[in-house]
Formats: sequence, structure tokens, C-alpha cells
Amino acid sequence: MPPSSDALRLLAEWDAQAVRTAHVGVLLPWANVAVEAELPRFGLRHVVFHYARLVPASRTTAVDDAFWHGLREAAASAMDSLSHIPLDGVLLACTSAGFTSGTPLPTGVVTAFDALRDSLRLVGAERVALATPYPKEVTRVEVDVLRQAGTAVTEWAALDLVDGYPGVTGDQVRRLVQEIPPEGLEAAQALVLSCTGWHSQALLAELQATLGKPVISSNLAMALYAARLVTGARP
Repeated sequence: MPPSSDALRLLAEWDAQAVRTAHVGVLLPWANVAVEAELPRFGLRHVVFHYARLVPASRTTAVDDAFWHGLREAAASAMDSLSHIPLDGVLLACTSAGFTSGTPLPTGVVTAFDALRDSLRLVGAERVALATPYPKEVTRVEVDVLRQAGTAVTEWAALDLVDGYPGVTGDQVRRLVQEIPPEGLEAAQALVLSCTGWHSQALLAELQATLGKPVISSNLAMALYAARLVTGARP
């Protein structure tokens, strides 16, 4: 299938071309409420999502090494809880756990960060502007990892929050995007809204129309991963 510069349109096209129903496991950070709210709103009629919550040993929710390592360590038992479901794919619904270090994930688990990078390839974006709710130092790590993987980050902005991402409002996201230096935003081929934990799905079409370029969120990237499965293709 040819790539499309419009990720939302590509998502709808793949759903319309479905030849099968796909079952996708979602390993979900225990305090994340955005993923379960947003994935159904992408309208994938042929994907069934099966959720298992990851509880880090630290029982924390703020993004730090203990949180990321705890999520990764909890992934094996979460996979076991899904073992009686015939799954076509498994997603770790945490973006930052995909660009930080920790215990190796079970074979076949795709992180939201992996899905983001694949989505950028699908829309042909080699240069991106990045917006995150993360602390600035965490965002800098994501910028570095993206650049090392061959994706140029033209500019970025961060809310500098360690926690509380579900409480971020749409207006806060809009203002954050406006804080990205105009030159960098203009030079980017796509805008990335990184993080599965903030509510951004309702803003995607609006921001895409305003900016005139694809806007890829972490949750949209995971939906794209799942949608490709229903066409019979492998991500």
C-alpha cells in the first residue's frame, strides 16, 4: 500500500480495506486513562484491543528510571495474563519507556515509540517538530534518540511535567505547539505529540488543518500499527 501524507486518512483507508479482525494486546501503565479513551475514537471497526495494566514495583506514576524500569519488568507477567488470547500484536502503551533503558521487553512487544517512528516513515517525515508533556531533560533524550535513528528534530517544546498528564487540557496542548519556534515548525514535515498519557486525539485534525502537515500522536501511531494488521500486512 502506498504511503499517505495524511495519517488520519491512511487509518480510515486501512480500516476500509480490512480482510480480517485483529486482536491486539495493550500493556498499559497503571495510571494511564487516555489510551483506553482514545483508541476506540479512531474508529477501527476490525480491531479488538485487550488491555493488561503494568504496575511498577515502585508503585509510582511520575516518569523516572524507577517508573520505566518497573513497567518493563512488569511486562512479562502482563503478557502472561493475556496468554489465552490469540494476539496478532502487542503494544507497550508508553512512549518514554521506548526511548529509555531498562529490562528487555518480551519478544514481539512494540513500544509506542517504535510505533511513532514507523508512523513517521509511513507519512514520509524525515524532519519533525516535537511537543511533549515530559520534563525537559526527558524530552531532550527523546530528541537525541530520534536524531540517532535518522529523524531530524527541527525544534521542540515541553510542558516540563513529571506527572499528571491526563489532566493536560486541549488549550495547554495548543499553547505548547505555539511555543515551538516558527522556523522549526515550518521546516518540519510533521508534528509529533509524544506521550500516550495526555488526551490529544480530539486535536489532531484541527492541528493538521492549521499547520498544513501531518500531526502524529503516540496513540494515533498505535492505532496505525493495529490498523495495518487488519489488511493482512505486518507492521
